[in-house]
Amino acid sequence: MLFNVFLPFAVFLLAPGASAKWKYFRAGNAADSTVTPQPGFALMGGGEQAPALKFLCERANGGDFLILRANTEDDLAQKVNEEIRALCPLNSAATIVFGEREDSDDPNLLKRIGQAEAIFIAGGDQSNYVRFWQDTPVEEALNRHVAGGKPIGGSSAGLAVLGEFSFSSMIDTIRSDAALADPYGNKVTISRDFLRIPLLTGIITDTHFAKRDRMGRLVVFLARILQDGWAKQVRAIAVEEGAAVLLEADGQAKVIGAGPAYFLEAKKTPEFCERKAPLTFNGITVHRAASGASFSVKDWKGPGGDDYQLSAVNGELKASGLKHAIY
Repeated sequence: MLFNVFLPFAVFLLAPGASAKWKYFRAGNAADSTVTPQPGFALMGGGEQAPALKFLCERANGGDFLILRANTEDDLAQKVNEEIRALCPLNSAATIVFGEREDSDDPNLLKRIGQAEAIFIAGGDQSNYVRFWQDTPVEEALNRHVAGGKPIGGSSAGLAVLGEFSFSSMIDTIRSDAALADPYGNKVTISRDFLRIPLLTGIITDTHFAKRDRMGRLVVFLARILQDGWAKQVRAIAVEEGAAVLLEADGQAKVIGAGPAYFLEAKKTPEFCERKAPLTFNGITVHRAASGASFSVKDWKGPGGDDYQLSAVNGELKASGLKHAIY
């Protein structure tokens, strides 16, 4: 049921301890909702696109929609709360803004996460999410949310942390040419075992993909995961800026928005993957799905689209089976 106490716009700053830095902004009903949500996952390549947010919003089933951010402006949090509430009927839309790792131990913050029917992890810098959340009660709360069949999604940095593996950007971002030239360079920082989303097991994600020329670095991430013995085979979902992959609980996905999504798979270790030496890595399969296309992450195939082979040879990407450019 939904409670009938309505606050047209409410902002709360919760800092119960001297070290707490987190902020909480809520628009809508101040009381918790008790509706039952529906599962679903919104994988957004960059930008907070209304159709993908509406996908999550509808699966909240009129409940409480929670956005997680780090180090952002107060008025942005307020603005996005109201935008979410305009997409579909909700009990509330709220934002938690994290300021430091110690926030993730706060029981009041954890209570807010536990009460959410849908969670969206915003863009920004994914290294903040890894530093603030991994191996903390927030990680546990997010995994309880997923295990409870509740919807979750993320855009840009928020998408980067949804897979079993993630580019954590702990030092800085990395360009494709630099990663291919040295797959063990200090900026190639990969994390694992943060969120446990069964459909994204064995998968790493990437964002702003074609626009920022990230195919090369993603190939390096796949190579490192295999070379370091983290998996015997690895997959990737890479989403273009302005596009999203909407993933249902049965593994069926649909690409929406302004650009394609890429589904990569590698089943063997790279031929040569060493520090301060260019990468050689063969046998990567790619499926490029245009906006409107579908894809099954369980079967790892989809109708239509482009299927081709990709290799890195002495630090340079080469495609076969494709008549035009990689992107």
